[in-house]
Amino acid sequence: MRILFVVVTLAMTMVVADEGMWQPHQLPDLSAKLKQLGLEIDPQNLSKLDEFPMNAIVSLGGCSASFVSPQGLVVTNHHCIYGSVQYNSSADNNLLEDGFLARQFSDELPAAPGTRVYVTEEVRDVTTDMLKGVSDSLSGSERYQYLENNRKALIATCEATGNHRCSVSAFHGGLEYFLIKSLEIRDVRLVYAPATSIGKYGGDIDNWQWPRHTGDFGFYRAYVDRNGLPADFSGDNVPYTAPSFLEVSARGVEEGDFVMGVGYPGSTNRYRTAAEVEHEFEWYYPEARQMREDLISIIEVNTDPASQARIAYENTLAGLANYAKNYQSMVESYQHSDFIERRRQQEAQLRDWVANDSSRQSQYGDAINRLQGLIEKGQSAAQLDLVRSYLSYATLPATAERLYRYAVERQKPDAEREPGYQDRDLSRLQQSMRVISRRYDEQVDKATLSYMLGRYAELPEQYRIPALDSFYGIDAEFDQGKVEQIIEDTYGQTTLDEEAVRLDWMTKGVDEFQRSDDLLIQYAVASHAERMALEAADEELSGQLQQWRPRYMEAVIAYNRSLGRPIYADANGSLRVTFGQVQGNAPKDGLINQPFTTLEGISGKDTGLDPFNAPPQQLELIRQKQYGPYMLPAIGSVPVNFLSTVDITGGNSGTATMNSKAQLVGLLFDGVYESIIGDWDFDANKNRAISVDSRYMLWVMQYMDGATNLLEEMTIVAD
Repeated sequence: MRILFVVVTLAMTMVVADEGMWQPHQLPDLSAKLKQLGLEIDPQNLSKLDEFPMNAIVSLGGCSASFVSPQGLVVTNHHCIYGSVQYNSSADNNLLEDGFLARQFSDELPAAPGTRVYVTEEVRDVTTDMLKGVSDSLSGSERYQYLENNRKALIATCEATGNHRCSVSAFHGGLEYFLIKSLEIRDVRLVYAPATSIGKYGGDIDNWQWPRHTGDFGFYRAYVDRNGLPADFSGDNVPYTAPSFLEVSARGVEEGDFVMGVGYPGSTNRYRTAAEVEHEFEWYYPEARQMREDLISIIEVNTDPASQARIAYENTLAGLANYAKNYQSMVESYQHSDFIERRRQQEAQLRDWVANDSSRQSQYGDAINRLQGLIEKGQSAAQLDLVRSYLSYATLPATAERLYRYAVERQKPDAEREPGYQDRDLSRLQQSMRVISRRYDEQVDKATLSYMLGRYAELPEQYRIPALDSFYGIDAEFDQGKVEQIIEDTYGQTTLDEEAVRLDWMTKGVDEFQRSDDLLIQYAVASHAERMALEAADEELSGQLQQWRPRYMEAVIAYNRSLGRPIYADANGSLRVTFGQVQGNAPKDGLINQPFTTLEGISGKDTGLDPFNAPPQQLELIRQKQYGPYMLPAIGSVPVNFLSTVDITGGNSGTATMNSKAQLVGLLFDGVYESIIGDWDFDANKNRAISVDSRYMLWVMQYMDGATNLLEEMTIVAD
């Protein structure tokens, strides 16, 4: 298959430090920098999606990963496969605690429903197609619909051949649009996960901390039918033949070595305005952190540690804890920095630069002012938006709303339906209904709903939703007991906790929903019009932002180019390349962090209690200095984790950390505390990414779990 990649002409400028999450087509223009840092392969190869190493890199739809054998073996982070380990666990067979290893293909377990492996095959500039019919005369909602209709048309054409998942992503705030076409592999199986005492060693205490000693790695395998085409899970399917795969280095890297990360970073916000920065750090992050911490408490209070109910929520708990700490660290970093002052100064300098030239003032002046007004408008409803988003943590009410929305959308021609409810989404919707069966507990769900309704009741009157108030009996004086009794009655009467019932509702029409005596279904029907009105208001604002943010970004890019600053788009979940060197840091006066941690550091942290409860077998191997061929002479031990200067964010989890020969030397899984704010404010001196070292991964596989079958399957190199 011929892979297309159309290059857009945003002029490259001088690169400073190791900042930048680069689109593959930009890499040839960075050849000199890459060679200077030590890259040995041809930089042109990094722009060719159908050649090694780029076609060995895959997405899991939230995490990054890579093929490490011709038989579809995929390596990623332990926390990226954690949901599948949880899905296959029970109180009697706790794979989370014990780990899992399939010693032959037939032992591999189905991953959690909805798990996918995406192999990017084409990235194409579709800016002209996306903006067809779009003009300044349109209202915000009209602009939004034009863009959505154009997006859906492009996706429909792209997916017409079948077996692919296509998307259209905005770059530079909508200044450019790229169509991304990926092979969608639907049969994904769990192959190997080390025990939590290795894969999550240090837990949330060590999250974003250095020194780190976490074995954050695990394996999936991609399967296809006997014709080599994507298919749903079947015993007749065979391992996918990967177009290429990464060799795994047993030699690893040393301090100062070149490294690069190729993966799918989620999102960054480095071009946001001062008003947006202030809002996020001074209001959103504190509020969202508190809500997540409260939800963690609700789950922990309502489930016993060793129970099936707790296992059902382990993946949810991990996500909540991860972001709660992230948000807290964001706020602390912000409070101890001059970020907001510098961003205000940068904006003032941008405005002065625009005002000092009449043509620039004519081209950009209005955009800056218009965007500022729209941002303020959006922030005025932030409280309602936050509560609405967190209400979805109450599974059954959110499921009722989604089922009724699907019935409403099915009345329309497929091309006119909202994204997420088209025929292309049917399999995903069904799988989302199935996965609830292993990620739901009634007591937790009721407590979650009660908590969120309490938060909702605190909203100012203008943000209240009448149908929600009416159903749950919420008025000026919030009566907790009354609300909880309504919740109790509702959950006692509904049958949406049954998988077969949920799937059956997906086949019913609107009239059957409207006649239903299921209380949650009745609520979904009664509140639908009001929820659609809120959605329409969101679309109006979004359409207006889509008109003015691209013009603002034009000004930012032109200004940065005039100063010789790097020009790259914020992360948006698309394939990117980042590069740097293995290097420690000095986060505080008098404190110098070395770039590697060692096996002995695991023993030093061990307390015998979670999360510092290293397996006894591991502690004994460390005591005996059983390093095998994986010792790094410079540190006199097996390296566990290492620091580098590559530029990362969320979504980079599982990203292949490669050496100058494009061999796998580690997996990115975290950043240091000082670099968390880098999503908004990159600082080359503070930015450090944390990777699990390939030598530790191989050591665990060989000496701890005896994963001989996988070691023999992979190509392990020592030079």
